Amino acid sequence: MSLESVRAFFAGKAPEIDIIELHTSTATVALAAEAHGVEPGRIAKTLAFRVGEDAVLVVARGDARIDNRKFKEAFGTKARMLDAETVEALTSHPVGGVCPFGLATPLPVYCDRSLQAFDEVVPAAGAVHSAVRIAPDYMAELVEAKWVDVCQEPA
Repeated sequence: MSLESVRAFFAGKAPEIDIIELHTSTATVALAAEAHGVEPGRIAKTLAFRVGEDAVLVVARGDARIDNRKFKEAFGTKARMLDAETVEALTSHPVGGVCPFGLATPLPVYCDRSLQAFDEVVPAAGAVHSAVRIAPDYMAELVEAKWVDVCQEPA
């Protein structure tokens, strides 16, 4: 269902975006970067956090790490990642294929400003072997994301 929900999302909101399906796993930033021939920073990873009673998604560049101080400033609480089962239940996407598109549950989406270093990023598309190529600003627009600054500067 997950890849299909992403297909439906793009069919309705951005039919010009093609979903790339590979025969190899892209479930980690390193695997995805190698498979798509891009630097790890261009892989847009989607992380799920608990904020109070709610869950939120944060999309950040692949080589970025969450800065706990910045996260607390932005969200008013410590960064607490959700477990894999909860993430899949809320998004319909398996870990390694989590993305902000075609979600099973409407969730607030935040894009970290680290993505703005690139004209195009490669987020997953609902499966561990699928992705899209998209401009960060367009991605944020499509998923109605707010921009935040919650990551450390990449080394």
